[in-house]
Amino acid sequence: MAQLKLEKRGHTALITMSNPPANTWTRETLTQLRNAVKSLDEDKNIYALVITGEGDKFFSAGADLKLFADGDKAVASDMARIFGEAFETLSSFSGVSIAAINGYAMGGGLEVALACDIRIAEQQAQMALPEAKVGLLPCAGGTQNLAWLVGEGWAKRMILCGERLSAEKALQIGLVEEVVATGMALEAALAMADKAAEQSPSSVTACKKLIQQGRSGSIQSALPLERELFVGLFDTKDQVEGVQAFLEKRKANWVNG
Repeated sequence: MAQLKLEKRGHTALITMSNPPANTWTRETLTQLRNAVKSLDEDKNIYALVITGEGDKFFSAGADLKLFADGDKAVASDMARIFGEAFETLSSFSGVSIAAINGYAMGGGLEVALACDIRIAEQQAQMALPEAKVGLLPCAGGTQNLAWLVGEGWAKRMILCGERLSAEKALQIGLVEEVVATGMALEAALAMADKAAEQSPSSVTACKKLIQQGRSGSIQSALPLERELFVGLFDTKDQVEGVQAFLEKRKANWVNG
């Protein structure tokens, strides 16, 4: 039985973590995620990606700690590398990525949500990065992405003090963008993905690159790039189609190029 399920619904790809009972990550599923996102990037018909967990209790509990029980540094190095490759590939996905957090999101299970553009959590969901409680640390972007989203203070509360957050607290501090009723995260995420599909894919890719530019560069370098990418859109068919559709009062037919 596949532990990572991929299906396509129109312009949206749905990835479901399916490794009961807690949808933990393995080397195989992380490799599958990396490869799946790469293939979706090459699919010009896919504009958005939704990731969720199977079942009604866990989004994902992260890595299976049994992998690290014997203290093998070679295993640790290999897992850290593939975690990084998978989640960094997800972060750089050209379309819109949305995490539908349907339950507990712990450790690497929260880190995969942090690698997405948008997070929608169900009201009963809980989130934590508890790695330091077992002598480890979040090695798949957690220390960086969490601090970027919620600020250094809350990142330190969660990582250094092991604080677990409810969905409502996560919404309050900006860790998630929306909280929905139990069982409704996937539906809400797919609806948001449909909204994203109404945008020009070419524009979305350029805008996402610019928004994330602020993490590694300065506003002085980003502003000229913003203008450069704006002009670059005039080389795309989507730019012509978008303006013509607006002027003709019809829905645009994107070609993602």
